[in-house]
Amino acid sequence: MKILATNIGEKQDIDWKGKTVTTAIFKHPTNSPVFIDDEQVKEDTICDWKHHGGIDQAVYAYSYKHYDFWKKKYPDLKWDYGMFGENLTIDDLDETQTNVGDTYKVGEVILEVTKPRQPCMKLGVRFNNMKIVKEFWQENYSGVYFKVLQKGFVKTGDELKLLKKAPNTKTIAEVYAAKRSSK
Repeated sequence: MKILATNIGEKQDIDWKGKTVTTAIFKHPTNSPVFIDDEQVKEDTICDWKHHGGIDQAVYAYSYKHYDFWKKKYPDLKWDYGMFGENLTIDDLDETQTNVGDTYKVGEVILEVTKPRQPCMKLGVRFNNMKIVKEFWQENYSGVYFKVLQKGFVKTGDELKLLKKAPNTKTIAEVYAAKRSSK
């Protein structure tokens, strides 16, 4: 698996239907390596530490192969890497083959899979349509959160290499489906 883009975002106050929403979901690709620290990607703003960042959600990765599915549903949007608020856009990250506890090396960093992303209303703000939140829940295209076992730099073009497959753990797709059915 290859890193197609490293993405960061800045804090923005968005007027959403007469209310101010503070978010950093509007990520954009960087031209230089990013430093992945224990609880976040440096230079990436986190506005809601309760739901983003921290030990078990330090890095969010999303598969570029899922973009085509969403582009068909939202063809009028301006599409670029980071569209789902991900820090790492990966060419082919498959939630049905990625297990909780799997360990990967990418660039100087070692990452461990922790959980799927759960969509929130800020994804709706990003897509300018709250319908995406429900649609996101209905698909197994959640993306993957990682915790950081070894800090360091990652850049576009780096390979995400499996170091260790976690035995007897659920896939991200299975965890996501269980959360979906309990909603």
